[in-house]
Amino acid sequence: MFGRRRSGSHRQGRGDRSVEAPGPETADDLDPAAASADGPELGRGPYDAGDSYPDIPRVDLGSLLVPVTPDYEIQLVLAEQQGAWVLVRHGGSELQLQAFAAPRRESVWDEVREGIVGELEGVGGRSEEREGSFGTELLVQVPAQPGQPGAGIVPVRFAGVDGPRWFLRCLFQGPASIDPAAAAPLEAVVREVVVVRGDHPMPPKDLLELRLPAEAQQAMAEQQAKAAEEQNQQPSEFNPFERGPEITETR
Repeated sequence: MFGRRRSGSHRQGRGDRSVEAPGPETADDLDPAAASADGPELGRGPYDAGDSYPDIPRVDLGSLLVPVTPDYEIQLVLAEQQGAWVLVRHGGSELQLQAFAAPRRESVWDEVREGIVGELEGVGGRSEEREGSFGTELLVQVPAQPGQPGAGIVPVRFAGVDGPRWFLRCLFQGPASIDPAAAAPLEAVVREVVVVRGDHPMPPKDLLELRLPAEAQQAMAEQQAKAAEEQNQQPSEFNPFERGPEITETR
């Protein structure tokens, strides 16, 4: 079942809401233990939808097909200012996934990293580049509460993958941002993600659409219809002092 909630992530703005992906209790386990501290051994992705990729349980969220297992919590977060992203939780760590349009034969990760560094400088954060599981990555430290130095800092790790006409941005938070062992299960998820770019033209760095699976949309529509029906069936309170409808006759 899908649910709505306000997220407490420091990267989300007002009006953000999220919906949980279908419960993975019926999906086969992806065996996260196959991922080690030296790097994920599961999958060779992220994959393009036109590629040949392993047939494992994935939830269809539009531009991203994300693997599901009982050990992971998957949500679709809808933010007013930053668009939508997929949030994957595992063992106290979080992974945020967003896919963007990109030129066919050009990398955009270098430019995206420069933009992230520029934003960090504006809020008093620090960053450093390093080689990680997905090539050049960005390890950053951001203020827990911008404008309040005493609130401490939060480590965040950015990774990027350039694909054919798409770019996948990965953000690791919690222990996974600094601990390879904690990051390995989430990196394994990235390795099994499938990006659905589509054939329609899009400007580079435009966010690819994320949406709920059809069954989830139907379930939410049924819930809303049921709630509206129950509301209509509730008797209204009679107020003898309330003015009723009036008709004015003009001659």
